[in-house]
Amino acid sequence: MSEQDFSRFMDLPSPAMRNVSDMIGKVAPLGSTVFIQGPSGSGKEIVARSIHLRSSRASGPFVPVNCGAIPRELIESELFGYEKGAFTGAMRDRAGLMELSTGGTLFLDEIGDMPLDMQVKLLRMIEERSFTRVGGSKSISIDVRFVCATHRDLRQLIDEQKFREDLFYRINVFPILLPPLRERLEDIPALVGSIIKRFEAQGFPKPPALTEGALDVLKSYDWPGNVRELRNILERAGALYADRQIDGDLMSEMLFPGQPRPVTEEQDAIWDALAEFANDEPVVSDVSAEAALATMAPSDARDQSIRALLSSDGEFSLKDHIAALETDFIRIALADCDHSVSAAARILGIQRTTLIEKMRKFSIGRPD
Repeated sequence: MSEQDFSRFMDLPSPAMRNVSDMIGKVAPLGSTVFIQGPSGSGKEIVARSIHLRSSRASGPFVPVNCGAIPRELIESELFGYEKGAFTGAMRDRAGLMELSTGGTLFLDEIGDMPLDMQVKLLRMIEERSFTRVGGSKSISIDVRFVCATHRDLRQLIDEQKFREDLFYRINVFPILLPPLRERLEDIPALVGSIIKRFEAQGFPKPPALTEGALDVLKSYDWPGNVRELRNILERAGALYADRQIDGDLMSEMLFPGQPRPVTEEQDAIWDALAEFANDEPVVSDVSAEAALATMAPSDARDQSIRALLSSDGEFSLKDHIAALETDFIRIALADCDHSVSAAARILGIQRTTLIEKMRKFSIGRPD
């Protein structure tokens, strides 16, 4: 990615990400060690690369290392390199990732998963900016900037004696907290635009167009996989629906394949689905909202109202009375919630799908 690509990813509207962008701008020109904490998939490497690109080391290498992905028995030789004959199979000298990052930035991702014995060696190397290859005796000095990251709570790991406290304080020079995507849903439209532009640059077919309804679905999802999951969804959409329009229903199918849709476009899809009932004759009853509210009065007044209804002229229908009562409650709840079905269902204490069925049953449609 170019610096422009990273700037686009970081130029997001949420207060949390504006704060992150501001901190990147302040720390990037410095040589300080940066510690990024955030859940998996939230964009920690993007932040690290952005720091590198905005620093004086931008022309040097950016070397990412996933500390949790390297086998325990290989991590030392991967980081520090080794001398010929250091172990079986070491047929020649090999530079480690530390040496390869000289003049640039070494990004130690998931540092919370690093074994304790390696933490001791890493601490010394960060403090002295020098190390010795496996099987070697010569001290090698390096000029490198460290950016560390983890999704884990290092303070808790310290309490559990799984992470060294002295290493924590050594890397926690300039902390940056990256919040999960569910806490900054207002960033989704900008992220979608950035990700799609990136796909275009990678030679994807013409990307699909997302309607406002599709964006609403994305903004109502919990995103356990964070930005990485959003990127995967959009990549799948680009492969399946190139040069097509994706609406809320189609996006729901992509997020919840083969499952009942937990999210639907409130102001359009639901009312459109009910439009066929708008011209049906409503339930007819002499019972008004006023009478319905009377049933909520204190016991004596309520009993009086019921007796008046039962003794009134004409045949009394309990079924019609209950239907009218439900109709009035639903109508008033919808009006008070600006006709949001989900909000009205919460007020009425029923499931959203139940409310939709009752709206169909009682022919309650969108008002003119």
